[in-house]
Amino acid sequence: MGTTKKLRKKIVTPSHPWERSRLEKEAKLKLTYGTRRKRELWKMNTILKNFKKQAKKLIALTGEQAELEKKQLIGKLSRLGLVDKDATMDTVLGVTFENLMDRRLQTKVFAMGLAKTQKQARQLIVHGHISINGMVISSPSYLVKVEDKLFFTKSSSFNNPDHPERINERKNLKLEKKEEKKDILKKDDKKPDLKETRRKNNGKTTK
Repeated sequence: MGTTKKLRKKIVTPSHPWERSRLEKEAKLKLTYGTRRKRELWKMNTILKNFKKQAKKLIALTGEQAELEKKQLIGKLSRLGLVDKDATMDTVLGVTFENLMDRRLQTKVFAMGLAKTQKQARQLIVHGHISINGMVISSPSYLVKVEDKLFFTKSSSFNNPDHPERINERKNLKLEKKEEKKDILKKDDKKPDLKETRRKNNGKTTK
């Protein structure tokens, strides 16, 4: 039969379950990013810790293998849009938790305006309405790369521009444009100061 492998933890949970400052911070992050459970936050935190752990290890190493691993790490993070291509290990250590959360599929769907709220974005992803490069992705925690093309799936009802949700989006855009035009017209239609015009006219007559 053979021995079964020991399963490793993919997520590092907090060392203490009851820390007031951490619990308050996690509650705010849940509302901001619309996560269902705190486990999703711990997952992103574990990924970030692994990146930084690898960077710290590579800073102390020298040689061809170390340089190759540095390039691979920076290349991976640059594809995720977390650092530039010419970044160093110090910039990798400067990546924040919020930077990583902004690359999540759920956050991207909301930021692109495909959903009104973070909760709606999550619902669209889980129900198979969102595709990346033509492939359906149903995981809200999927990290979107820079070159990824994100939109509704072909079979999704949201792909129809006449969908009620899409029509409301277009109405909001039209209203915003109308308000901008009104503001511009108001600025242009400002009446000139009568005192200044009288002074100018008096100056012309005295000459």
